[in-house]
Amino acid sequence: MNTLVINCGSSSVKYALFDANELVLHKGKRERLSSDEGKSHQDALNELFNELDSFDIHAIGHRVVHGGDAFRAPTPIDDTVISAIEQWSAAAPMHNPYALMAIRDTQKRFPSLPNVAVFDTAFHARMPRRASTYAIDHDVATRHNIRRFGFHGISHEYAAGVAANFLKRPLDTLRLVTLHLGNGASACAVEYGRSAETSMGNTPLEGLVMGTRSGDVDAGVLMGLLQSGEYDVTSLNKLLNHNSGLKGLSGISNDLRDIEQAAADGNDRAQMAINVFAHRARKYVGAYAAAMGGIDAIVFTGGIGENSASMRERILQRLEFLGVQLDLDRNRSSKIANDEEYAVISEPHSRVDVIVVKTNEERMIARETLRISAGEKIAEVPRIPIAVSARHCHLTKETFEALFGAGAEPTMDKPLLQPRQFACKERVNLIGPRNRIDNVRVLGPLRSVDQVEVARTDEFRLGVDAPVRDSGKVAGSAPITLEGPQGSVKLKEGLICARRHIHMQPEDARQFGVKDKDEVSVSVLGGERSLIFGDVLVRVKDSYLLEMHIDTDEANAAELGRGASGGLSIDDIDDDGGVKQLGEAAYHQREKST
Repeated sequence: MNTLVINCGSSSVKYALFDANELVLHKGKRERLSSDEGKSHQDALNELFNELDSFDIHAIGHRVVHGGDAFRAPTPIDDTVISAIEQWSAAAPMHNPYALMAIRDTQKRFPSLPNVAVFDTAFHARMPRRASTYAIDHDVATRHNIRRFGFHGISHEYAAGVAANFLKRPLDTLRLVTLHLGNGASACAVEYGRSAETSMGNTPLEGLVMGTRSGDVDAGVLMGLLQSGEYDVTSLNKLLNHNSGLKGLSGISNDLRDIEQAAADGNDRAQMAINVFAHRARKYVGAYAAAMGGIDAIVFTGGIGENSASMRERILQRLEFLGVQLDLDRNRSSKIANDEEYAVISEPHSRVDVIVVKTNEERMIARETLRISAGEKIAEVPRIPIAVSARHCHLTKETFEALFGAGAEPTMDKPLLQPRQFACKERVNLIGPRNRIDNVRVLGPLRSVDQVEVARTDEFRLGVDAPVRDSGKVAGSAPITLEGPQGSVKLKEGLICARRHIHMQPEDARQFGVKDKDEVSVSVLGGERSLIFGDVLVRVKDSYLLEMHIDTDEANAAELGRGASGGLSIDDIDDDGGVKQLGEAAYHQREKST
């Protein structure tokens, strides 16, 4: 089954034809489109159709930049989907209209073939609310669907997965900053496999300096331009989306290659454009490292990220305090061959790796298109018991004795379902900056790392910002003070909101068609409001018993009572009855494990 992928950007059309094994049968690109002296997107589409006359095509996948909150996964294209993409065109005027042009042209040219939309916004759909929410009137934001969606998600996910493969570490153990730098540019904080922050917002206009887009601008400046009478909404849109960024700063071009040449010839505005571009990107890297509490690698991708050694060098200047040590020779000689995915440009002893990744959005789009267009089996799977975990503590021996006295040992109150786990009679008080929560249960046995698990409502009551983490991954988490009858302990880290997860034995995993560290969606029953919980981590061990753990907030949202159960959402079941692996990160993780 051959899959054609069409990726229409603001100034380019990239296309590739893949077979069922993701081998490229034919590919090409057209760049510098829509310029005065160049070709249009329509010209490029006509040329690629003519090139492909001799090939068999069975499905067509399209990169769609803005899916809003309606589409969080690849979707077969019909009239309803086209209407929704059109609805979001005003928010992505440099991309969605061109994607629609390609969709309509392919439907005319190949009327019997399935078309699938793969959305750039999907990777960012799981951003925490603190990152996706604008600080404007809540009712206004809700009424007009104003929130941060993020873009370039296909590229950021791919680049993060390639970086994890190079580092030989699971993606869910890494903190990465990925920089997609091209005519469109964005930064992403990929924290433990998820998009935790990204520079683009409700539209692709926010964030970094781009080819023709301004990136961050004080909203007061825009209101002032409107009030001046010189600009209306249409002309302001043209200014910000078409006549700003590198083009507006330099007065020369939106193409960095032209600007670098002019800067080398002494053009002051070209030099300024380069410096502003680099400064903005560097600022986001530092901010995201702070937001994640550290950084393991910086990843460059996109046309500028892959090809401009001088821009990479400028961006990485003054980041030595993070542990970045750039190898100047490696950076300047870095060329990614056709059969390679990445190049490393940091010093061998650099605490933070710097990796250049050849982005391959088309490959990911082909994979998703093939999966969707080939159809999926609905698997019959057993139910999963659901347990609700109230706030509790796991303590080390040292902390337990500091709270309950020298030589104190935990006293079993009642056993828990998981073997050797028990609720203790001992309880502690949690003291935060804003408030306290008393009589919090301690669970046994004692552990090697202190970990305090609370729900979101507890977090707000205490006045702390507890990250969502897998159990045991407390590095860089929130501080909390514990108070016991014999003393108190100030933990510098250890307070988390536990990630929802399922305990399984190997036999359970085989029955469900999953493996350790897979992510699944679980539909839950038992309350008056059914829900599907996404991003559920699978944990497999011989000693586990089958049980899904959620916190009290999650249980309340679904109105779950005793005896509640759930089942894998059929959207997670592939043709072989196993869990689908979505995204390049998951692809590499499965590849390594097998």
